[in-house]
Amino acid sequence: MKSLFASFLIISLILVFSTFVWSRAILYFSFDGDTGDTVKDLTGNGNDGKLKDGAKITTDGYDGDALEIDGVNAVMEVESTMALEEYQDNTFMWWMKFTKGSDGAWRQIIAKLAPDSDRSPGVWINPDGTGIHYRYNAGNMGFGRIGPGGENNNFDLDKWYHIGCTKKGNQLTMYIDGEEEGSVDVPEEHAQGAEKLYVGKTTYDPAWFIMDDLAVYDSALTVDQVQRGMLVAVSLKGKLTATWASIKEVR
Repeated sequence: MKSLFASFLIISLILVFSTFVWSRAILYFSFDGDTGDTVKDLTGNGNDGKLKDGAKITTDGYDGDALEIDGVNAVMEVESTMALEEYQDNTFMWWMKFTKGSDGAWRQIIAKLAPDSDRSPGVWINPDGTGIHYRYNAGNMGFGRIGPGGENNNFDLDKWYHIGCTKKGNQLTMYIDGEEEGSVDVPEEHAQGAEKLYVGKTTYDPAWFIMDDLAVYDSALTVDQVQRGMLVAVSLKGKLTATWASIKEVR
């Protein structure tokens, strides 16, 4: 009876999670079980990532496997799609730990490029520490060096953090471990168009980090949804991966 109840609870949580997240996700990479140079997009949209130049899957994830970027040339690339080319409101959410700090240079974490723009958004490690520089064009607007505690703060090395950044209209809000750490003005209509999504190296060298559970949405999630995404996705990660096809049919 207990096992039956536990199974029912797991299925219920999966369905709740899929309702608020998967119906809006345009990309999701768990990195679990990925081999070779292909990382499966678990939304079912088929927008798989390609590992290049030293990017690799490691077993040292927050929960299971994860993406390791080595700070030299490593990158995961996702080809341009209509969904990536058109969003304005959006959410990027992932688990991350820095394995090495700043060397005094701008180093890339994530970049969605657009014609004549490298920040839709562009996400870097700030040269002054391990705070995140998160920006949109036009106007190069956003956070300068945000970390736990807000602007002008750094992330500890070798410690996992959950990052969730939402853009709604002209407001960019950063959540770290489910807590709001700041909100700033950004362009309501940011640069967009046909260009790839990169994790790691672009024209900028990559930062040193391990990333787990990267998800991209074409809407701004609420704080409650970010928090549930952080807590529920990890506890059910393997089950979500295994049951994705049936969840899509039920949804």
